[in-house]
Amino acid sequence: MKKDTKKIKNKIIKVFKDNPTQSFNYKQISKQLGYDTPAKQKSVSRALPQLVKDGNLTEIKKGKYQLRSVKQSITGKLDMSQKGAAVVFSEEFNENIIIHTSNLKHALHHDIVEVSVFAKSKSKQLEGEVTNIVQRSNKQFVGTILKSENFAFITVENRQMPVDIFVPLKNLKGAKQGDKVICHIVDWPEYAKSPIGEIDDVLGKSGDHNVEMHAILAEFGLPYKFPEYVEKEAEKIDITISDEEIKKRNDFRDTFTITIDPFDAKDFDDAISLKYLDNGLYEIGIHIADVSHYVQPESIIDKEAYKRATSVYLVDRVVPMLPEALSNNVCSLNANTDKLTFSVAVTIDDNANIKKTWIGRTIINSDRRFNYEEVQEIIEKGEGEYSKEILLLNSIAQKLRKQRFNDGAISFDRGEIRFKIDDEGKPIEVLYKKAKESNQLVEEFMLIANKKVAEKIGKPKNNEEPKTFVYRVHDAPDYEKLKQFKDFISKFGYDISLKNNKTIADSLNNLFAELRQKPESDVIANFAIRSMARAVYTTENIGHYGLGFQYYTHFTSPIRRYPDLMVHRLLFSYLNKGKSANEKVYAERCKHSSEMEQLAMSAERTSIKYKAVEFMKDRIGETFDGYISGITEWGIYVEIVPYKIEGMVLIRDIENDFFYFDEENYVLIAHYSNRKFKIGDKIQIKVVRADLIKRQLDFKLVDNQEK
Repeated sequence: MKKDTKKIKNKIIKVFKDNPTQSFNYKQISKQLGYDTPAKQKSVSRALPQLVKDGNLTEIKKGKYQLRSVKQSITGKLDMSQKGAAVVFSEEFNENIIIHTSNLKHALHHDIVEVSVFAKSKSKQLEGEVTNIVQRSNKQFVGTILKSENFAFITVENRQMPVDIFVPLKNLKGAKQGDKVICHIVDWPEYAKSPIGEIDDVLGKSGDHNVEMHAILAEFGLPYKFPEYVEKEAEKIDITISDEEIKKRNDFRDTFTITIDPFDAKDFDDAISLKYLDNGLYEIGIHIADVSHYVQPESIIDKEAYKRATSVYLVDRVVPMLPEALSNNVCSLNANTDKLTFSVAVTIDDNANIKKTWIGRTIINSDRRFNYEEVQEIIEKGEGEYSKEILLLNSIAQKLRKQRFNDGAISFDRGEIRFKIDDEGKPIEVLYKKAKESNQLVEEFMLIANKKVAEKIGKPKNNEEPKTFVYRVHDAPDYEKLKQFKDFISKFGYDISLKNNKTIADSLNNLFAELRQKPESDVIANFAIRSMARAVYTTENIGHYGLGFQYYTHFTSPIRRYPDLMVHRLLFSYLNKGKSANEKVYAERCKHSSEMEQLAMSAERTSIKYKAVEFMKDRIGETFDGYISGITEWGIYVEIVPYKIEGMVLIRDIENDFFYFDEENYVLIAHYSNRKFKIGDKIQIKVVRADLIKRQLDFKLVDNQEK
């Protein structure tokens, strides 16, 4: 019987291949095949839906079929779901191409792949299959060893990795059961379910604090230590400041200067000075560590810094872009020490009107290292060491801030979760930090420095052509995304105006002010951010929408960001009449820096999530009040009140009812009780699971009987 079915299918496919552009119903095919009996015609009728299911045909309308031929080949990045299915976005078709698991051909998440695109299926979605893996995204994988008597597997941390990696026992390199390792794929035979891997590094036992942090870095392809030759090169750097070098610079050593940083900071890359001028004006200097004096282009240290592109800030540590000999010592603006800097000095009045700007290389000697808490106390109490200078600086900073928002800047003023960690790396307290005036004081002067440097190069005088430069840009939001956001917040009784960019900014700021202390605040802020474009580095200036600046760059953190180091070098060259740099080279460097910044941010968020789950592991069985922070068809996201940590109540764990998700109104509705769950609702949950491997918290809804 199966043989007959296969024979009929092959005959039908031949009819379509002989007529690739035509469509047929079962009667027309039967006629082509010479099937004139009802039984034979019925066999054709039964085979056609099976051929659609097999992927050979497509049903273009009810009862009418056509050969599902390959239309076109496209190349793109593969985005894989946790269940293994994937999509590749096609610019040619302006839509996602669906790739089913059986058509992946061993391609993995974020690989660059060539895809053959099929004609549209009955579902009206474009589908395709991978024909070639152009470039693997992951050169290494992080996972845990599961060992048996004859072989071992590595279970990979990344949820988008659909299979384990097979490792022959001879390739374990000393790794034991339960060890966390870094590995790479050496082979993946065509018909093998799992790839064959080789271990690169054994990090240590799963669950160990340092091992887990190193694993997170490795998961995102970020380094967790410097090569020894780079460390040695940093130690060779001459740190003496010659009289000849001082003569080349503007000397600020006798000007009042301070640094303001977090209490646990180890590198200080910016300082602020204040000088009272005779005409009632002030000169405020923004002084930035002159890393470019010590790190020469194409040197060993420079190549390593470019590769990293940024420092990475995990929950408990900083993985610096530069070796500590530079970042924490030579380049750090330590108090009461002569330091080389690159500076922007603005002449400004009491109303924060800037009258004049000077930019150049300098030398400073900071009078005092402050942390944010100390400066905040001086601002609030109006007294303390250097209170006169700090209060004046804060007054001007607040006026600059007000001007910025009047000019169209948007205030995404969200708090951040941080953890107090004990000596063993265990989280013992949740800290929720929001920016205060001491943070804003530093922020506003750094923004001014970045803006003035970008203007200096971006809009030259005398109608000169702007030279190649590195800008930090933020595009205006997509109107459709903003409309979706407007529809979303209308469910909560809020509204924004989409009339023009200025009204959008103003109404967003009013919305965020109205949302303060509201349970739905974080949810709406997150949706707003997702509606915005992502800020990136580029040589093509389009302005910074979020800040309301026409010209903007990153100049103020060369210790921890490679784009700032590029800006320092270009700026110094152009101030000394240098020629315009190669635009193509800097465009590529900007692209790399933007990509590395995103990886670093992902690693930071992952480390916070890990510590959040670890913190809640000791609280399994405890009950907490919470707010619904998100709703999907499979569950309810809940942010618990005391810690602002998020977990999920799975729908399948809610007993005695069935639920359906009203996607249009973001509401989950119970079938029998008609109980409704919507974002912002206050509910009570019990912590039932804390999975450190998946970095996932599971909650259970506490009903009235359990209270």
